[in-house]
Amino acid sequence: MVQEKPQQALFRSRAPIRLDLAGGWTDVPPFSTEVGGAVVNATINRYTYATLVPRDDEKIEITSADFDLFLSVRNFKELEYDGNLDLIKAAIQRLGIQQGMNLFVRCDAPPGSGTGSSASIGVALIGLLNMVQANRLSSYEIARLANLLETEELHIAGGKQDQYAAAIGGFNFIEFKDPSVSVSPLHLDASTITELEKHLVLCYTGKSRLSGNLITKVMDAYRAGRASTVNALKRMRDIAIEMKSALLKGEVGEFGRLLQENWENQKQLDASQSTPQIESLFETAAAAGAVGGKALGAGGGGCVLFLSKPDHEHQVRKALVAAGVDIVDFNFEFGGLRTWRSWNGARIVD
Repeated sequence: MVQEKPQQALFRSRAPIRLDLAGGWTDVPPFSTEVGGAVVNATINRYTYATLVPRDDEKIEITSADFDLFLSVRNFKELEYDGNLDLIKAAIQRLGIQQGMNLFVRCDAPPGSGTGSSASIGVALIGLLNMVQANRLSSYEIARLANLLETEELHIAGGKQDQYAAAIGGFNFIEFKDPSVSVSPLHLDASTITELEKHLVLCYTGKSRLSGNLITKVMDAYRAGRASTVNALKRMRDIAIEMKSALLKGEVGEFGRLLQENWENQKQLDASQSTPQIESLFETAAAAGAVGGKALGAGGGGCVLFLSKPDHEHQVRKALVAAGVDIVDFNFEFGGLRTWRSWNGARIVD
């Protein structure tokens, strides 16, 4: 007998990844608690996508396309942190979701790319799971919870800028004085945005870098009062303030200079910030017409961002490809977390 199966509601979410342009590391405690940090970041059109399909039973099945992993448990009580898909488990645990579901997650950015992909995943998951709850969370509440997934649930050292970038989107100047976070969206002229999109070149080194251990090492040096670390952190905070002003005034050249100065200070935090490959890429890019750049995130691998001088971006791109790295094309994304409902088509079954 042929019968029509009713449509089923699917819940979906999307959150962007970010480029940290200045002030990274100053959002990490204890610096962000004792001194206060400031960052400038911007989101781009590369995303985490997540889908939730409700089940009639208590079973939970999780599929991670990025890690090619699948997990199935009888109910939420069997979710244990064991190094496999722990961020997804933490989101379910933190929000107290007890219903059965199938979850599917994928991210456009590779792990360890320095683009805040783990925060993007956390924000997308909390936004998604919140759709099946009675009370809705604001973007700021979702960002805060996504940060707590990593710092409290999984005890991973890190800052807060990535979660707020993913939840809110666009260009932002964010100040930190723990526990307070202040987000100021930067409304840039359209000509400034298009100049940046034309002349920025983003490349992926092919080597991922996980930041947790390095963050602990850098902040231990800060606690010990190591002058080079303390001075670099303070200067990067001030660079973020200066970059905010340069962007609002449309001073793209000054933006490039500050991008480079931020990188020079970032390298003072720890010797592993840069590598022979990254140093070679900076030399290659500069010879081809780059006027500034920085490794994203914790450095040491992942993605590197360069600003070319006018009408030299094609030469920078060509030189970097010849050096063996992949170019990541992008445009800026001015929306943050998005959630929506979808419907699977009615199916005819025997």
